[in-house]
Amino acid sequence: MRTGFTLVEILIVVIILGILAAIVIPQFTEASNDARNSALTSDLQTLRSQIELYKVQHLEILPHLDENGAADTGNFIARLTGKTDVDATINAAGAFGPYLQKFPTNPFITNGNTVRFDGAVPGAGTNGWRYNTGNGQIHADDAAHSAL
Repeated sequence: MRTGFTLVEILIVVIILGILAAIVIPQFTEASNDARNSALTSDLQTLRSQIELYKVQHLEILPHLDENGAADTGNFIARLTGKTDVDATINAAGAFGPYLQKFPTNPFITNGNTVRFDGAVPGAGTNGWRYNTGNGQIHADDAAHSAL
């Protein structure tokens, strides 16, 4: 007597595995999107709180301004990830900072760790973040999450 599986038994197993995969895979996709949403919300909370802390410690100077109060958006990320003096001068031996170990990435945008200053309202999708130099507010720059 020969032992082994018949073609019908193998087909039944394959069909059952296919059905299980069809049920489980969408759940993983949804969980992945939920994780990215949670990460984005957490990163926004962190960015906003650290920008506010920077502003308090630097006597109401926002991180896009230099020590003379002039616009210096080129050093925005450096001021948040490095050390600064009370007058907002970038200084490795400064008394304040770093506020962030690493600037966060918007998980919904390809170049998600970049910042767009002013211009169109949040949601253009050109950068990871949109920073308003007038009031210091930061938002996600993708259309689906710009209201966060």
